Amino acid sequence: MNACIRESKADDCKAVYALICSMEEKRLPLTEFEKIYNAQQKDASCLCLIYEQEGKAVGCLNLRMEYQLHHAAKIAEIMELSVDAHARCQGIGQKLYAYACRKAKESGCIQIEVCCNRLRTRAHKFYETQGMHNFHYKFSLDFLSPDDSENRLGK
Repeated sequence: MNACIRESKADDCKAVYALICSMEEKRLPLTEFEKIYNAQQKDASCLCLIYEQEGKAVGCLNLRMEYQLHHAAKIAEIMELSVDAHARCQGIGQKLYAYACRKAKESGCIQIEVCCNRLRTRAHKFYETQGMHNFHYKFSLDFLSPDDSENRLGK
């Protein structure tokens, strides 16, 4: 099987969009997504990786690398990691994660982090299998619905 990991290009936007919508279990606004994607393509602190199989993007990992005051160092954060449902359980997520770790280290990052919804228990197991530890809580407030405290995927 012909497969590779590569940095995303502008014309990968629709494939990344489909993967992220699948991960979020909802259709995101395409116009806004395209604006953000194109801005990230020009931002040196962002790196979007594509796992391509037989010429088709079947996985993506979006990484942000930035200096953070509370670490006094450069940190990498996985913003999104998604593998097409039909391509799961082939080690694609592991390969994307390992590649992202290498790129982050090469960029001078001292740590890699990920924030993951509490409902994504399969993802938690995946990250623990990669050697990550759950040391943090993340709090959020939806400005559009501040009284909505229900945790659900696709929110």
